[in-house]
Amino acid sequence: MEKLINEFSFGLFFWQLLMFVLLVILLGKFAWKPILSAIEGREEGIKDALDAAEKAKLEMANLNADNERLLQEARAERETMMKEAREIKAKMIADAKEEAQAEANKTIANAQAAIESEKKAAVAELKSTVATLSVDIAEKMVKSELSNKDKQLELVNSMLNDAKLN
Repeated sequence: MEKLINEFSFGLFFWQLLMFVLLVILLGKFAWKPILSAIEGREEGIKDALDAAEKAKLEMANLNADNERLLQEARAERETMMKEAREIKAKMIADAKEEAQAEANKTIANAQAAIESEKKAAVAELKSTVATLSVDIAEKMVKSELSNKDKQLELVNSMLNDAKLN
C-alpha cells in the first residue's frame, strides 16, 4: 500500500477507493439483492423439489405396499376360487357317479323284472303245453282202456269205492 501511495499520489488511491466503495454500494443496491434473492429462490426451489421427491418416494412406497397387499388379496382370492372350483368339480363328478349308479341300478332292476316276467310266461306256457299233452295222453289212454264194457264198469266201481260220501 505504501508503494501505491508513494508512487502515485494520494488522490489516485482516494479515487480508486471511492470507486470501489461506490461499486460495492451499487452492486449491493442493484446486483446483490437480485442475486441473493435469485439464489434464495433457487435454494427454496431445490428444497421444495427435495421435499416433493421425498413425498413422491413415500407415496411410491405406499403405492408399492398397496400393490403388494392387493396382489396378496388377489392371490388369496384366486386360491379360494380354485378351491371352490375343485370342490364343485368333485361334487359334479360324485353327483354324476351317483346318477350313473342309480340309472344302472334302475336298468338292472328293469332287466330283472323283464327276465322274471319272461320266466313266468315261459313257465305258464310250459304248464299249458304239459296240461294239453297230459289231456291228450289221458284221452288216448282212456279211449284205449274204455274200449270194452267190462273195463268201464270196473273203473266206475273202483272210483266209487275210492270216493267216500260224507
